[in-house]
Amino acid sequence: MSVSLTSAIARTLSWFGLEVRKAPEAGKLSIPDAEFYAPLFSPWKGYGEFAEYRKLAQPYTLVSPDRLYVLLGLARHAVQLQGDFWECGVYKGGTARMLAEFLGRNARPGVKLHLFDTFSGMPETEQEVDVHKKGDFSDTSLAAVKQIVANGARVEFHPGWIPESFRDVPDRPIALAHVDVDIYRSVWDCCQFIYPRLQLGGVIVFDDYGFPSCPGARKAVDEYFEGKPETPIILGTGQALAIRLAAG
Repeated sequence: MSVSLTSAIARTLSWFGLEVRKAPEAGKLSIPDAEFYAPLFSPWKGYGEFAEYRKLAQPYTLVSPDRLYVLLGLARHAVQLQGDFWECGVYKGGTARMLAEFLGRNARPGVKLHLFDTFSGMPETEQEVDVHKKGDFSDTSLAAVKQIVANGARVEFHPGWIPESFRDVPDRPIALAHVDVDIYRSVWDCCQFIYPRLQLGGVIVFDDYGFPSCPGARKAVDEYFEGKPETPIILGTGQALAIRLAAG
């Protein structure tokens, strides 16, 4: 804006008792928590209480801090609903440890965290749609994960193949499901079993929807939700989530 134009605007505003105020110079503002701007506010760098949760999870997970932060935010939403938490695809137990700690601090009595995994690596995969192979992520065990996750009364372990491992779980509503199973058939089976049991307002979050290493996960989600009232929300983190909107 030219000086003459600025002066003209200033004169006009003065007739109304107003004034032109200069915008603050770059670098002169005092922004709260400026260290978390990179350049946008990035609380997954360790802002507030999340720093403690990240510290619990990170040594035992491949899930990046930004995805951990999304998952914790969804847990804060879901804990207000009636229903249990589920995690399908536990690997070494980092995200399960975070969720178990969160529930221990915030959930009403009786809310459970159900953990589903072979605890011995990937099942058979479909070469046409999956990149991962049978036996991937086998460097874990049920005993090791139990030791990492702890929080005994809140947590129930269901070792075995999905969806067979779902069948012995009490038919209770689900408030949050974290699906991190990477391959087409397992993601499809999770959708088919979990969605009908999801509370209104409950959330399924798919950790690996957008990753090029997991094209089958995206295919399963897109196919399952075609024609459903819910449209999966795709995040820049690589995750996608669906919020249950309608009963029946």
